[in-house]
Amino acid sequence: MKKILGTSLLFLGLTAFGQTKEDSVQFAKISTEILNNGKAYTELRDLTKNIGHRLSGSEAYEKSVQWAAQKLRDAGADRVWLQDVMVPVWVRGKESLQIRTANGKWKSLKMLSLGNSEGTGGKDVSGEILMVRSMQEYDKLTPEQVKDKIVFFNYPFSQSFVETFKGYSDASKYRTTAASLTAKKGGKFAIIRSLSSAFDDVPHTGAMRYGDDKKIPAVAIGSTTADALAELLQNGKVTAKLNSSCGMKGEKRSHSVIGEITGKKDSQVILVGGHLDSWDVGEGAHDDGAGIVQSIEVLRTFKKLAIPNNHTIRVVCFANEENGVKGGIQYGKTAKENNEKHLFAIETDAGGFSPRGVSLEMDDARRKQIQGWAKLFLPYGVYDFTGTFSGTDLYPLHDMGVPTAELVPDSQRYFDIHHTEEDTFEKVNRRELLMGAGTLTQMVYIIDNNW
Repeated sequence: MKKILGTSLLFLGLTAFGQTKEDSVQFAKISTEILNNGKAYTELRDLTKNIGHRLSGSEAYEKSVQWAAQKLRDAGADRVWLQDVMVPVWVRGKESLQIRTANGKWKSLKMLSLGNSEGTGGKDVSGEILMVRSMQEYDKLTPEQVKDKIVFFNYPFSQSFVETFKGYSDASKYRTTAASLTAKKGGKFAIIRSLSSAFDDVPHTGAMRYGDDKKIPAVAIGSTTADALAELLQNGKVTAKLNSSCGMKGEKRSHSVIGEITGKKDSQVILVGGHLDSWDVGEGAHDDGAGIVQSIEVLRTFKKLAIPNNHTIRVVCFANEENGVKGGIQYGKTAKENNEKHLFAIETDAGGFSPRGVSLEMDDARRKQIQGWAKLFLPYGVYDFTGTFSGTDLYPLHDMGVPTAELVPDSQRYFDIHHTEEDTFEKVNRRELLMGAGTLTQMVYIIDNNW
């Protein structure tokens, strides 16, 4: 009797929000297929080891375009095409950062120029380091105090936030604005403490931007290097010398890669995607090779299980998310011009770790409907539907009124390796990656059958 009553209550709980026992069975089939036969892990190995990091505008990125197009065909897409995108071309080149202390000896520091930064033109630029620990501290400095100095923004990634993306958001303003702020007061270049949750000597790159002032260089150093430099500065003056040849080299025509399976009932689009580009260090495994192979896995699973899709399911491998978001912007512009109707869009761009939830950027009615399906996801360790943000590439669609979302994996290790040489295939766990692909596929399935 208890078993019958429990089953009845579960069924009532499911049907209350338009979900049925059949949906639960289909969720299980999706999970079983992906965990046993999913190709995402082997495809990620192929992408990272045979192509590697792939900054937009690079030869490696162009190779990844052809790779993604073929993988979508192999997955069973009815149609695959390339969408033209004009992307900025930024080249790192050679770079070095040295410091000279009181004993007069030069010491090299491990560093990375920030993405989109201008360099020194291959010449040495040196000056005394001035350290600040916050924006408020920097704001109190006068132009006379900063002029001809190198400003070191030593703001640590906050360990207080359990949700590490909040720590990243809190610290990210230092990366994006350090060069511009330093230039306004006459500084020569900026050094930032990396946006890292780890305590190691690994520098993190990432996009920065300029204002209307002079374009000066900006570089990042790892956490332990930042601590050592801070200690030196407490004991006396320290001179830094930067030599870098990085900089912008104009624009070039590139592509986002798109594949889809046509809807059986209408042409409304359910989009799932990630960004194909990565930074020019490491292998771009978690950011965002994982999202690319997970998205392709959604399409493959629908075809393999012969799940009849009511709406068109479209996979988009966006170009240029890292240093321009040109792929997402162009996709939104084209969708608007073609008057395409998007029912729902979800991006996976937070690493290939175990899925914990889905963040929902949409109206309250839609959000509550998805939250009402939470019991379906709970057996797969997915429980958090409280977030209200979605992927960077999707903001043009969201601005057009499309309900958007993002997969939320466990984030505790993500910012240890984000935008570093450490973001390699070996840091990705097969089951965690495939579980994320399963959550995406389940979400696309339930949306397709209930919206």
